[in-house]
This record gives sequence, structure tokens and C-alpha cells, in this order.
Amino acid sequence: MELENPLITIIIPIYNREQTLERCLCSVLRQTYSHLEIIAVDDGSTDHSRVILDKYQKKDSRLRVVRKENSGVSESRNLGLQLARGEYIQFVDADDWITRDATEILLKAMQTGSEMVITDYYRVIGRKIWIKGHIPASSLMSRAEFARYMMKSPANFYYGVTWNKFYRMDIIRNNALFFSRELDWCEDFKFNLEYLKYVSNIRVETRPIYYYVKTKGSLVDSKIDLRETIRTKRILFGYYKELYQALDMYEENKLKIQSFYLEFARDKIKSPVLPEPPLILKGEKIPKKKASPPRLHSGKKTKSDTP
Repeated sequence: MELENPLITIIIPIYNREQTLERCLCSVLRQTYSHLEIIAVDDGSTDHSRVILDKYQKKDSRLRVVRKENSGVSESRNLGLQLARGEYIQFVDADDWITRDATEILLKAMQTGSEMVITDYYRVIGRKIWIKGHIPASSLMSRAEFARYMMKSPANFYYGVTWNKFYRMDIIRNNALFFSRELDWCEDFKFNLEYLKYVSNIRVETRPIYYYVKTKGSLVDSKIDLRETIRTKRILFGYYKELYQALDMYEENKLKIQSFYLEFARDKIKSPVLPEPPLILKGEKIPKKKASPPRLHSGKKTKSDTP
């Protein structure tokens, strides 16, 4: 698997993201690691996303635009996986952007003997930026060690999303892994729990490489009711149970896994930061002042505890 210059596939699902899409595409196309296949899946956008995609596809032959009728992010990612030719898979959402060396860092981390990479990330809300993560130090760890960290916060956003991770395509293909069509949210968490069943080692990188933008009106913010939350968590609990049974760690962690039902998705704040100036397009403004530290709260759940 450790080819000198492997092809990496970056999959970008898109639905009506004309305001942020150009920033996202620029950050991907300017990567220091250049042997890329970029699959942009347009999920039936009705805004100017189509025009932006056409413009950038003409500029760079590595960008492949695929269009389909609107059917959701899971179908978009699955289509990207079906079309992917790369040895490794990276996901980027159209709201967000990545550092210029993101893909290079992920590849080098994977080539240390790991089968999945997970990184810290930047969380962006307005002009405030925080570093987010959960595991305190960069290291190569066994699946069992990684599972012990997961049990410290089983609903942590850091473990659930796909965009702060790097995957081997042969593991995905050989085990027929895909994103669930039965879930309206947390489909990426399910994918990760299934992927972990087939790996031995995980590389943790605490250097953040991804800018995750909190978007108002997102699915997580507005469309999930209590009944759907319970249904989704029941499904995910089954996959959690299978993983920890395979590790012979279920009985000792049964109560912690069950606490997953009661927790909101969390992403632990490591520190407030305004990193190197983010990718700025014409007409955008760069924040001039360092973001003020967020207030510590007493443990009560607040809106900032959810993704």
C-alpha cells in the first residue's frame, strides 16, 4: 500500500453551497500534494453551485464533477466511493476548507503503519476559531487503545465525522462499506464504526488541518426531533456493541456505551486560536483581532455542545 506517489481521491458532496463552494475548491486544488482525483458530487443544486463547478472543472483536469438528482449526502458520498480510483480517501464538505498541506500530512501519517488517520480540527463560528480534538498527543495506537479513548466520550463529534479522517480504499472496497441510506444524520459515525472493525492501527495527529464551519439552518440544527434521535442512537448502539464485542471489551464498557444514548455530540475545546490567515477570496474580510477565549461552563449542555 505504501506507494511512493499514490493517487488520493477527495470526495466533496455539494448541495446549494454557492456562498462557500469556491473557497472549498480553492483549498483542495492548491494542496502541496498534487497527485489528486477530486470528485465533486452535485446533489441536484438549484443555486449557482453548478456554474462554479463548471468554472473550476475547466481550470483543473483533476476535478471531476458528477451530477445527480437530490437524494442526500449519503448517496453523494457513496457515489463518490463507487467512482474513486485512489488508494486513499479523504472527505471535504462544501461549507468548509482545508490547510494547504492537509493531504500531505494525512498521507505521511498513514504511511507510518496505520490504516486510518484522525486529526484535530479548527471549528469556525463567525469570526471565532477554536482548536478541537480529544486525544491529547500524536501517536500510533492499536485499535484497542483507540477504543478506550472513544469510551471516554462515546458521542464526541471528533470520532463521528469523516472529514478529519483518512481512509484506505482497499479496506472500504473489500468490506463493502458504504454510508447508510436509513439515517438522516450520524451516517458518518456509523461508517466510522464499521471501518474500525477492519483496522489494527490508527494514527492520531493533533495538528489541525481542517476548518469546520458551523452553519445555521443545518440538518443537525433544525430537522432532528427526539423520536429520530432515539431511533438513530439505537442503530448506532448496535454498531458500537459489535465493535467492542470484537475487541472483547464490551462487558467492561457496557455502561459507558449505554451513556451514548444520553449524550449530545460534543467536540472538546483545546484552545481558542486564530491560526494562519484562512483562505480568503476576493471580497471577503480577514478578522483583525484574535478570538476571545470561550467562557467555561459548568457542565450544562449549551448550543455550542452540538455540531
